[in-house]
Amino acid sequence: MNYDAKIDTAESEEGAAAFDPLAGGDEDEGLSNRRMWIFGGIAVLLLIGISYLSHRSVPEPLGKDAAGQAPVVTVVVPGRTTVTGRISATGSLAARREMPVGSVGEGGQVVQVLVEPGQWVRAGQVLAVIDRSVQTQQQASLAAQISVAEADARLAQANLDRALKLVDRGFISKADVDRLNATRDAAAARVRVARAQLGEKQALTRRLNIVAPASGLILERKVEPGQVVGGSTGALFRIAKDGEMEMLARLTEEDLARLSVGVAATVTPVGSPRSFTGQVWQIAPVIDLQNRQGTARIALPYGLELRPGGFATAEITAGTIVAPMLPESAIQTDNVGSYVYVVGKDNKVARRNIKTGAITDNGIVVIEGLSGGERVILRAGAFVSTGETVSPRLAKSP
Repeated sequence: MNYDAKIDTAESEEGAAAFDPLAGGDEDEGLSNRRMWIFGGIAVLLLIGISYLSHRSVPEPLGKDAAGQAPVVTVVVPGRTTVTGRISATGSLAARREMPVGSVGEGGQVVQVLVEPGQWVRAGQVLAVIDRSVQTQQQASLAAQISVAEADARLAQANLDRALKLVDRGFISKADVDRLNATRDAAAARVRVARAQLGEKQALTRRLNIVAPASGLILERKVEPGQVVGGSTGALFRIAKDGEMEMLARLTEEDLARLSVGVAATVTPVGSPRSFTGQVWQIAPVIDLQNRQGTARIALPYGLELRPGGFATAEITAGTIVAPMLPESAIQTDNVGSYVYVVGKDNKVARRNIKTGAITDNGIVVIEGLSGGERVILRAGAFVSTGETVSPRLAKSP
């Protein structure tokens, strides 16, 4: 029995060895299977991780509002502001009362010029002297004729006096006395004629001098010593009466209609940092048919920077207006004109044509097209279109 037991034990061990997958010649095959199981597990874990991460990164489905999200724009409600109306204009400078001065006498050769441009002169001051040597001799001749006429008048009076003494004695007739009276009167008349002729010549001689008709500033001199001048020569000097200047501001018909005589204006000559305060003293009664503009004349005090013929700019006060005011960024311009984009109650964009007015430091005045209660797109006007739905955000007050 013991023998049988041993045989059974040996057979059992041999069978176990035959069926052990890791034993003997099947060792490599078992190792390969284990690797496959390991790699398969790793792959499953990777797939699970990728699936998890991909599900976390995908957003939730968008709703209708989120899918069509409206662009955000900044809007401003301008309201209405009281603005002092101002009109900008350009134009040229000139003397308010310019006086051309020429030769008013018979003329002659200029022997001396006494003034230069930029000098101040008084009324009656001599500006230039014309040679008068011939006129002096003519005056001497007329003065001698007066002496002759006076001598004849004295002789005629003496003859008449003697005749009157002889009338009573009958030596002189009444007719002779009448003739002597006539002779005396004629002699006296010749004296007056000679004196008048002398006075005329003296006046003509005085007019040889070219004098200032009024006080003012010499603007231009067009005569030199040695030049022969006369009544047909033209202006020899130009004088600004009392030195007063003005600006001839060119304005449109609409701007002229807003002005009135007496309103204040600030004029700045080109190239000068100094500005001058004046007032409108005359508004043109006519409009130029070519450019549809008129002229407003602004009176100015004298200043070295105010040179007639120069160019200047002006800011003219034109009353006050109450109107909306917008920053420049809100206003667009095309071939039709100026316009803005407004956002309606349904948040849709609409174009609104406007008319602008004065430009101030705080913005541009809108005189037509807005009431002040609209929501106006502040900066994104160039990136939106009419009818587009937007999300408005009210701009903060500065």
